Amino acid sequence: MSTLRTGFIHTALPLCGLALALSAVTLLGGCVTETRIIERPARVYEPPPPPAYSEPAVDVEVHATEPPPPLPDYEQPPCPEDGYLWTPGYWAWGGGGYYWVPGTWVQPPRVGVLWTPGYWGFVGGVYAFHVGYWGPHVGFYGGVNYGYGYGGVGYAGGRWEGNSIHYNQSVTNVNTTVIHNTYNQTVINNVTVNKVSYNGGSGGVAAVPTPQEHAAAQEPHVAPTPMQHQHVQEAARNPALAAKANGGHPAIAATPKPAAFNAPGVVGARGAVAPPPRALGTPPGAPHVNNGAGSPPQGAQPNALHSPQGAQPNAVHPPQGVPPNAMHPPQGAQPNAVHPPQGAQPNAVHPPVAGPRPPPPAPKAQPPKPKNDKHEPEGKTR
Repeated sequence: MSTLRTGFIHTALPLCGLALALSAVTLLGGCVTETRIIERPARVYEPPPPPAYSEPAVDVEVHATEPPPPLPDYEQPPCPEDGYLWTPGYWAWGGGGYYWVPGTWVQPPRVGVLWTPGYWGFVGGVYAFHVGYWGPHVGFYGGVNYGYGYGGVGYAGGRWEGNSIHYNQSVTNVNTTVIHNTYNQTVINNVTVNKVSYNGGSGGVAAVPTPQEHAAAQEPHVAPTPMQHQHVQEAARNPALAAKANGGHPAIAATPKPAAFNAPGVVGARGAVAPPPRALGTPPGAPHVNNGAGSPPQGAQPNALHSPQGAQPNAVHPPQGVPPNAMHPPQGAQPNAVHPPQGAQPNAVHPPVAGPRPPPPAPKAQPPKPKNDKHEPEGKTR
């Protein structure tokens, strides 16, 4: 019996070891399989979710105690290239007064967003500026008629179709030889056309947000781009854009691209003192100098431009009342009678009326003398 039991035990031990080995392999295989399942998602790249944008970080930028000036009248420069959207100009506050931020074409920060312009609103006895922003739809901008598609409600100057912008030629300046994504749609303007640049208060636009604009205010918003911030900073540093300096008619009313104040295509407001071409190649705020083709430099005598170098002004243009012979002496008069040497007496240039009459007979008597001199040798030879 003991022999049988021992043999059974020895026979069972190998079987148990084999079972344990198989179990270990199974467990190890399960671990490896589980590890592979965990690693698979890491091989697929998932871009990070976009940041959660809400209302602009600063809904009200500044306050002012006086209303902004009326909007200047200017032409829209042509769209520089496909993919730009128009952002209208507006009056900003800084340095104790208003200054003009020119309208410009801007590249949107992402596909599918539109620009809601900033606007001034009369709230609580002061004028507050509401910062513009990018969003899927155009929100409330005070009902201010900025023009070129921004008639007070929404934007009719262009729209997104897929990943490209299509421009409405009826209200925007687009060169169709460069940009082909265009369409024509008549825009019916239900807003009174004026140049009022603020909402509410005395003389302001009486407009309230529509239901669609209320809904747009709840959508994700994107703040102005860095190029837009640079555009505002350049305008703030330019003294010529201050309303006190330009009287509400800035010489740089619109630009083809942000901060391009000296680039070709800059547009000035109607009634501006200095046209934009004069500002090319000069630093912002440089004084405008215009010496016309026929205008002498400041402080110069009028006759200085039409007289020989070093000549006296009266030598070419005598004072009123001087006899004509003072400028054009009779034939045979001495040259110094008109242009005396330096230091000569004034009467040598402008002799009295009775003075020039005796000398003329003398030149008439002198011509026969040379003739006699020429024939004297012949008489001597004869």
